Amino acid sequence: MVFKDVAYCCHGSPLDDLDYWLETLSPEGVLKLRPLAEIEARAEGITQPLMLCGHTHIPRAVQLSDGRLIVNPGSVGCPGWKDDTPFDHHVEAGHPLASYAVLEETGRGWQVYFRNIRGWQVYFRNIRYDNLAMAEMARVNGIPYLADALASGWLKR
Repeated sequence: MVFKDVAYCCHGSPLDDLDYWLETLSPEGVLKLRPLAEIEARAEGITQPLMLCGHTHIPRAVQLSDGRLIVNPGSVGCPGWKDDTPFDHHVEAGHPLASYAVLEETGRGWQVYFRNIRGWQVYFRNIRYDNLAMAEMARVNGIPYLADALASGWLKR
């Protein structure tokens, strides 16, 4: 079955590839869930019922007030990193597993504002892979902070 105009995909947000869509960053470097109004403002003009993003590598699903769904599936192979834009911060998954999401259309959506929205079931998965080989590759290539993240899901302070 072909689904026309089902999903909108971007790396960061519709505004910018390096913008966090679902999270906000404080000047102290704390990453937390962005207020719903700000998330919805970034989704303005997108007509697809399902939106997929990434960049933070944090598995998360956010339901918009009109019934649309935004999903960040997580990361396969980068459970932590450091960044200095717009403020110094780090992001850590807390585990070295590969993260991804499986989306299943349920057929039971919602009626919102006289518009049918497809319903989606989101299954977040974490699986083992040879993360220690990847950590060694990062170490050999001179990226010790990534090697630490790949080995454990944490960055050394």
